[in-house]
Amino acid sequence: MTESFPRQHARTRGFTLGAPRSFSVSDDGSRVAFLRSASGDDPVNQLWVIETATETEQLVANPTQMLAGPGDENLPPAERARRERARESGRGIVAYAGDPSLSKIAFTLDGQVFLADITTDIVISLPTEPGAFDPRPSPDGQRVAYVSGTGLRVVDAVAEGIDRLVIDEPDDTVSWGSAEFIAAEEMGRSRGFWWAPDSQRLLVARVDTAAVPTWYIASPDDPAASPVPMAYPAAGTVNAEVSLAIIGLDGNRVDVSWDRDAYEYLARASWAPRTNPVITVQSRDQRTVLILEVDPHTGATTELARQNDSHWVELVPGTPTWTGERLVTAEDRDTARCLVIDGNAATPETLQVRAVVASSEHRVVFTASEDPTDVHVWQLDAEGELDRLTDNPGVHSAAAGGGTTVIVRPAGTDRDASVEVVTPTGRIPIASSASTPSLSPSPQFSVASRRELRTAVLYPSDDTSASGEPLPVLLDPYGGPHAQRVLKARSPFLVSQWIADQGFAVVITDGRGTPARGPAWERAVAGDLAHPVLEDQIDALDALAEMHPRLDLGRVAVRGWSFGGYLAALAVLARPDRFHAAIAGAPVTDWRLYDTHYTERYLGHPDHNPEAYTCTSLLELADHLTRPLLLICGLADDNVFAAHTLRLSQALFEAGRPHQVLPLPGVTHMTPQEQVAENLLLLQRAFLFDSLGLNQSQ
Repeated sequence: MTESFPRQHARTRGFTLGAPRSFSVSDDGSRVAFLRSASGDDPVNQLWVIETATETEQLVANPTQMLAGPGDENLPPAERARRERARESGRGIVAYAGDPSLSKIAFTLDGQVFLADITTDIVISLPTEPGAFDPRPSPDGQRVAYVSGTGLRVVDAVAEGIDRLVIDEPDDTVSWGSAEFIAAEEMGRSRGFWWAPDSQRLLVARVDTAAVPTWYIASPDDPAASPVPMAYPAAGTVNAEVSLAIIGLDGNRVDVSWDRDAYEYLARASWAPRTNPVITVQSRDQRTVLILEVDPHTGATTELARQNDSHWVELVPGTPTWTGERLVTAEDRDTARCLVIDGNAATPETLQVRAVVASSEHRVVFTASEDPTDVHVWQLDAEGELDRLTDNPGVHSAAAGGGTTVIVRPAGTDRDASVEVVTPTGRIPIASSASTPSLSPSPQFSVASRRELRTAVLYPSDDTSASGEPLPVLLDPYGGPHAQRVLKARSPFLVSQWIADQGFAVVITDGRGTPARGPAWERAVAGDLAHPVLEDQIDALDALAEMHPRLDLGRVAVRGWSFGGYLAALAVLARPDRFHAAIAGAPVTDWRLYDTHYTERYLGHPDHNPEAYTCTSLLELADHLTRPLLLICGLADDNVFAAHTLRLSQALFEAGRPHQVLPLPGVTHMTPQEQVAENLLLLQRAFLFDSLGLNQSQ
């Protein structure tokens, strides 16, 4: 029997299993580390290394040979939370850290720290405390720091080494060495400690959640299970108190000082290889960012740079960093997000910088877009010369060190994925074991409406007639900030093509607020996350209907997850004249229930701008529902809590508006479980057919 696409998609975790990932390059470029599982349906990642001089791959660690299982049966709660923040669905080795030469690489399995010595091909288990996570070797490779419980510890990098506490506190609301929820979920900072170049001190974050509201995640399917408490800073409430200290291995402690009342967000921190630590802090309203240098002897800070914006300062991945002694940032200048060297723009206004990948005194490697549907890898050398390192259309990523660059080319709509290690003397391919999808997406890209919206339309794969019968339409957007759906890659369109193959024309649009269209485009949603994004979906639909006459505007459904779920529910509630059914997965329904950093960036503080929260709340529109609406929520979701769905359902019920709710016990914001992922697609198909009055046998 031929395996169905929903089953294949679920079994392969969206065809990510078996693909090489999580690349690191040593500072001198001689060594590349990465993760890869054995096959396209094996979720257990193994650790691999390539020596660029010999072009040989070396399997460093295979969890199934080291333990009885994949190494994640006894994960500490903090590690489970870290994986949820990273949207990590793999198993085995899912993260690692190495010294600058990648000679020593540390990782955890089942809360136990392992250290691989690449030069001797030996992997040892270190004598650490239970529940260890985030292990990081010192720059000299002699020790490994890690977090266990609420404290930071250091262990010697030998099997019989001494394990000792660096710092901890008895208060159960205080932790040392871990990133708080907001940093990991919204700011891209997933760690809480950084080694000094001398390997004798660490810069360590202290997090106190005592004043943060406590929310609870219950298990209704298991009434004997206690609800799990979580410190969750909803919009307008108190954030965790985050501070820093420099802790010596000799016990010496120096507290870092800055105006934490004015700049309560710790966005970035780094130390090695610079002499002094550098931190980035952000104000609560996110309109000011300071880059500060820390005196490691006194803890005093000196301002190196300041960024201001009347709406918000964007935190760009990989910045700030350094090229030699010059500060590298990414800043919004006029119509572009530019790479900035010591305050001077180094990239043209035609380029939208997305992230800095790596930097050294010789070059800065970064990703950027000329057109928002493509992402390319670029290099700026020490003389200021700009060079694009990737050619074909697509969504490229990279890792770099020394003169070596890893170029990742995900599968496009017309080609397979590939990974190459590019060195000064040649190219080394890295093989993939990922499965090949049973279908091939064929999106038709267009620029639509007066706003030049990037769109894609997908027809059934077996549909060869441009003059055939009208097709019901499914809008399949995300539509919100920090994410795109219209990209020249295969992965974003796989599920959309499967839905199209059920007899739909699937329409995808990236509207205002989405990345890579310039600062004004992203800030068009300031104060209003509802009306601009919905207006763009409607404008694109109308424009595409003129280009694609087969789009039946009398049968239009919309589906989405997370912000896309919010947009889907908003569509049928606010514009039932245009949208005839909606599937809203994990939707935010009241922005007062979502976290501080994300929500206040766009809507402001609810005490200062309450009308922005009222006009974007779906609860206010509950009595408007006249169309079929399916709400889906994971009951273990700690990002968009089930309360969002349940409060909207309650408001709809009290307004006498029929709707459907699918609660998923044990499911978080992700849905990696095979049965859940497969059946969610099948259930959505059935709902669309029923709601639009279609024949399910077609």
